[in-house]
Amino acid sequence: MNLKLKGTPGLYLVGFMASGKSTIGRLLAHRLGWSFFDLDAEIEAAEKMTIAEIFAARGEPEFRRIESAMLEQHVRWIAHGRPAVLALGGGAFVDAANRELVLSHGISVWLDCRFEVVERRVAQGSHRPLARDPRQLAALYDSRREVYGLADMCIAIESDDPAAAVDAILGHPILR
Repeated sequence: MNLKLKGTPGLYLVGFMASGKSTIGRLLAHRLGWSFFDLDAEIEAAEKMTIAEIFAARGEPEFRRIESAMLEQHVRWIAHGRPAVLALGGGAFVDAANRELVLSHGISVWLDCRFEVVERRVAQGSHRPLARDPRQLAALYDSRREVYGLADMCIAIESDDPAAAVDAILGHPILR
């Protein structure tokens, strides 16, 4: 196994909204026998508000501050020997300080999902505050791809089968 994981046993799933981070993360954690945390769900539980409500009531900068603090807390737990898979929100890895924290405390996995698939998945729910305008969604997707490419591993999401993505992650040479 990768020496980085032996020191800080964390796998951090990054990627655009609706790329499957939560679904794949749960299955991956189960297969590894590790804990799973969804950063957005953790924020909602702590704040007793949905992400959309936080955006509406407090604004995106305050949400990003909360997100960074929650990420730091989970990274500390993982670094203290609690193996976990953590699904980050779509914008968390874009922040340079968050990205450095993740890259220095485990393995980051970019779930690279085609925009057409993201668009289809996002259309199924309206709870995503940054997905309301289709043109802005496409621009946001394009603007984040380069940053996601800084992750330790890139897994192309070729289907809606989370097991296929988990198999690709576990079979990746970086984990050997």
